[in-house]
This record gives sequence, structure tokens and C-alpha cells, in this order.
Amino acid sequence: MKIHTLSVLVENKSGVLSRVAGMFSRRGFNIESLAVGTCEMPEMSRITITVNGDDVQLEQVKKQLNKLIDVIKVSDITYREHVRRELALIKVAANPGSSRAEVMQIADIFRAQIIDVGSKTLVLQVVGDPEKIDALEKLLRQYGVKELVRTGTVAVLRGIKTTAGE
Repeated sequence: MKIHTLSVLVENKSGVLSRVAGMFSRRGFNIESLAVGTCEMPEMSRITITVNGDDVQLEQVKKQLNKLIDVIKVSDITYREHVRRELALIKVAANPGSSRAEVMQIADIFRAQIIDVGSKTLVLQVVGDPEKIDALEKLLRQYGVKELVRTGTVAVLRGIKTTAGE
């Protein structure tokens, strides 16, 4: 089993995301992360989906996605050179004093930004690959993570190639 990253180019119409997510649900695949937004072509959207499965299962997923009428192109970029990022907002307990200073040092090491300071909390914003965010989250757990929000992975191929044009 491996985490696969799919880049799915779809028509920018209502209900498309529901049909794509429904296909995963009907086939029993759990979506690890999902991010969707408009892309370089205003009439289309790009959905980045990460899903756990073996190569055979992923081939089935790709075939099923390609059957959906609003899906224009499906690219599995897992084995291709690509850049992927995720954004997370993490509210962590940080009382003034030593724990606050420690959290700020950890944020600095991970190049996270402190975007809000409360009397007993800090809110960190971090951008990076999912493993970086997992590592930061793991370190912050000892201080007390009060709230955590992650965007889901977005990814593009490196270099001149695109998932739309391949």
C-alpha cells in the first residue's frame, strides 16, 4: 500500500466534486486528502486527491474516474517528479514563559509562522509536504494541540510538463 497522488482535471460545474467523491465512496476507497480549486483554465478545476492503495487498486480508481462525464483527465503523479504542499493551522497551548518560548523555537525550526498570539495559545501556520506537517504536529502534541486544520495536498509536476498536457 502506498499513498498515491492523483491530479484530476474536471469541468468547473456544480456537483462535480460530489460525483468524484461519491465514486470513491461507492468503490470503498478512503480519500486521505482532497483539495480542489480553479486552475489555469477558468472553465475547469483541478482536484488533487491522495489515496492509499496498491498500483492495481489505483488503476481501477483511474478507470472509474475516467468514466465520469465531467472528468477531463486523470493523472497519477505518484511516480513522477512533482512538488506537493499542504497548509496547516495549528492552535497550541502556550502559556507565557518557558513553554511559549519552546513552541516559538519549534515553529522557527519548521519555518512556521506565528499568526496569532492569545493569552494562553499560539496559532502557527505551516506550509510543506505532509511529512513535515506530521512531524511538527507530533512535536507540538506535548504542549497541547487545541485545534488543527489541514488543507489537503496540492501538487504539480516539476519542469515543463503539465498534468493537462503531458
